[in-house]
Amino acid sequence: MLRRGIFFAHRELNWLLDEYDKGNKFYLYTGRAPSGGMTLGHLIPFLLSKWLQDKFDVELYIQIPDEEKFLAKKNIKDIEEIRKIAYDNVLDIIALGFDPKKTKIFLDTEYASVLYKQACRVAKHITFSTLKDAFGMNNDSNIGWIFYTSMQAVPAFLKSVEEGHNVPCLIPLAIDQDVHFRVARDVIDKLGYYKPAILEGKFLPGLNGASKMSSSDLNSAIYLSDDHETVIKKVNKALTGQQATVELQKKYGGDPEKCMVCQYYKYLFEPDDEKLEKIFEAERNGTLLAGEHKRDLANRINTFLDEHKKMREKMKSRIDEFIVRA
Repeated sequence: MLRRGIFFAHRELNWLLDEYDKGNKFYLYTGRAPSGGMTLGHLIPFLLSKWLQDKFDVELYIQIPDEEKFLAKKNIKDIEEIRKIAYDNVLDIIALGFDPKKTKIFLDTEYASVLYKQACRVAKHITFSTLKDAFGMNNDSNIGWIFYTSMQAVPAFLKSVEEGHNVPCLIPLAIDQDVHFRVARDVIDKLGYYKPAILEGKFLPGLNGASKMSSSDLNSAIYLSDDHETVIKKVNKALTGQQATVELQKKYGGDPEKCMVCQYYKYLFEPDDEKLEKIFEAERNGTLLAGEHKRDLANRINTFLDEHKKMREKMKSRIDEFIVRA
């Protein structure tokens, strides 16, 4: 993901790594807003966080802002509905193999007595005018939603509060979350803590060619709960960069940058760079046809999902090893 530019930008990563070299160990923070079942696209920040946790032997804080979706979505009437989704999402996250001794997961509504005090310190420095400019809020926005970004800022300095000294924080996130931390970084600095470093990632595109795999479009997204047949059907409908007919594809070749099958190999399903380039070249020169291309990807996705579902079942009895509550 780093080599291929899927995580393509950063804020102060060099500073954070310099601190690490000095012996000032950082921690990781990322999160998941629970609005429904998780897709492959939702896993990307967590997969990078898992790699970073293993490589640097660091702690990870995962915030589950269950109140945010309740406050922001008019169609959600019961916050308990969100809580059930949140715990289902937590299972999908810990199935990736995080170390329970170094991973703390918390729902905002269950950890509020820890988060709220610090969120108030953040909120005092953020004006409504700033939030309207950053998030498009207006006078009809409910006051809970307006306050939410203060809660999201807290885990970026929470370990510094807990330890009693400044601890660097690194946040792997999808680019749409950057706006929260543009606001939060300035405030955290005013509170006397290190600004968090940020690693910014691209979205996994939708199978239909959309720039982001959308959970609201069932056919554009692969859900972690999808069965084999569903995956095959969805992949078979995926947009490719190939020509309209087999003859034209063999003659002119296709465009792997426009082919969602190629992009899924690039993002998740072919870690070997040399093998990936061979797939891309076969698309360009017309030797790889859509049918075999899609069959292979569907098989790889199903293999991944089968293993994930097995791990998810195993982790059901261990969820409390990860969840922290106040």
